[in-house]
Amino acid sequence: MLRVLDAEAEAHLADARELLATLSGTLTEFGASASDQAALATSVRQLDERFILVVVGEFNSGKSAFINALLGQDLLQEGVTPTTGQIQLLKYGATVTRGTGPDGLHVVTAPAELLRDVNVVDTPGTNAILREHERLTADFVPRSDLVVFITAADRPFTETERLFLTAIRDWGKKIVIVVNKVDIFSADSEREEVLAFVRTAARDLLGLSPDVLPVSARLAQRAKHGEPSLWGASRFEALEQYLRDILDAKGRFRLKVANPLGVALALTARYASIASERLTVTGEDRQLLGDIERQLAVYREDLERGFELRMAAAEKELADMEARGHRFFEDTLRIGRVVDLLNRARMQKEFEEKVVADAPIRVERRVTEMIDWLVDQDFRQWQAVTSKLLARQRQHASRVLGAPDIGGFHDSRSRLMDSVGREAQRVVDTYDRRREAELIADQARVAVAASAAAGGAAVGLGTVVTVAATTVAADVTGLLLASLVLGIGFLIIPARRRRAKAALEEKVAALRVRLTAALRSEFDRAREQSGHRLSDAVAPYARFVRAEERRWSEAQAALERLSHDAARLIRQLETGPANQESAIPNG
Repeated sequence: MLRVLDAEAEAHLADARELLATLSGTLTEFGASASDQAALATSVRQLDERFILVVVGEFNSGKSAFINALLGQDLLQEGVTPTTGQIQLLKYGATVTRGTGPDGLHVVTAPAELLRDVNVVDTPGTNAILREHERLTADFVPRSDLVVFITAADRPFTETERLFLTAIRDWGKKIVIVVNKVDIFSADSEREEVLAFVRTAARDLLGLSPDVLPVSARLAQRAKHGEPSLWGASRFEALEQYLRDILDAKGRFRLKVANPLGVALALTARYASIASERLTVTGEDRQLLGDIERQLAVYREDLERGFELRMAAAEKELADMEARGHRFFEDTLRIGRVVDLLNRARMQKEFEEKVVADAPIRVERRVTEMIDWLVDQDFRQWQAVTSKLLARQRQHASRVLGAPDIGGFHDSRSRLMDSVGREAQRVVDTYDRRREAELIADQARVAVAASAAAGGAAVGLGTVVTVAATTVAADVTGLLLASLVLGIGFLIIPARRRRAKAALEEKVAALRVRLTAALRSEFDRAREQSGHRLSDAVAPYARFVRAEERRWSEAQAALERLSHDAARLIRQLETGPANQESAIPNG
């Protein structure tokens, strides 16, 4: 357990624990991978464990020799082939013992002074033949408080070392680079050339300048085993002093607390990047949905304008019929045709032939054209939406190829877009224009017939117009006949002519109003139904986008706050008072 002796250190530790607990909850809420959550939990548990110094590097870089020289004892096997087949934990003990810990690690105890305060971990080489060993090494890195990376002077910074250091960098670890085997150089300039190369490569790779220390572990071992003259050439004194300086009580406390905070920074950066990627995707999705909504608005406006134009064409047929009626009354309601006027049946038939004529057929044709146009616009709208959805699917698929699918975001989104796209495509593929037109036409006939009280759904639009027109003829000719029978026809024919025209205008106007109102009602219903069908098809996708955008906006804000707080705590640890007491790991 950590024994904290200073109030300020206690506050730093409490703040770190609170932040890490909050981050753990945030990662759980936003679907972080199990491995990342486990890495954070492991680093938090390390606060209550002894300081861990992890030694990593390629096999044959001299890792085991370095650890033996550091501890002053030949505890680990050395060789030119991969000799470390598993992670080895070196702890303090009164005697040298070897065994297996409860977590499967190979545990070595030894009475080495450094091990009183620090556990040293030897790992398989980063280029180990057994890839499982490399995985164990990578999994163990988040637990480390300090990473000592060993690279050989004869082959510094190999490609596998670069890849492994990148993984370590992403965990925000304190890294010290040791260039081993510098005794191979016959001239100081050769050694300095290699050190300069390592410093530059490390700076370019890590984005900072880690400490780089040259040593010869082989010479240090020989010096500690009876050849003290080799101690200076080993350059090990500078390394041991460096470790004493950074691993005193204050230094261990800072690194120990900074360890999980570094993991927190790495995880917040990782998931903030994921949140940003999600928001980019949902932002583009929202833009697509906005395009579809604007397209629907334009569609509604186009339908409105088109309806007015086509309704005007139907109304013109009625206006033409009215004009023919006026001419008919001018030609017929004259004293010279009194005998004809007394024949009501004849007058009505002549009215129907000359005035009504083919008006019912022409009106119905105009309405049919309107319905066909409406169906065509509906189909085109479905085609446009389907095309947009398919294009978005292709664009997104190419972008997320190989991207991590944290929380199943891409999978859920792809399945949802596939479902919406398939439904839209199904509608397009199975769209029966004739059936759609017949359905609308039937409903339009019902609406017009009902408004005209023309006897129900069985009648057509033409029948409605015919009934209305012939009713006018019957009314007008009946009115004329009644007047003539009373014996005053010669005196009132001009007045009756005016009344007949007025009656015709009134009847046609009423028919126009009924026809327009009924067709308008049916048109609005069909338009809204079409819009609702499209909206309903896209609705699951729209709900997903809104929910995910809200979710990842909240995640981004939370992660930014946590990242800021973690960085602030690390700065406070690094700039604390020089005389600050620290935590002493024991046990």
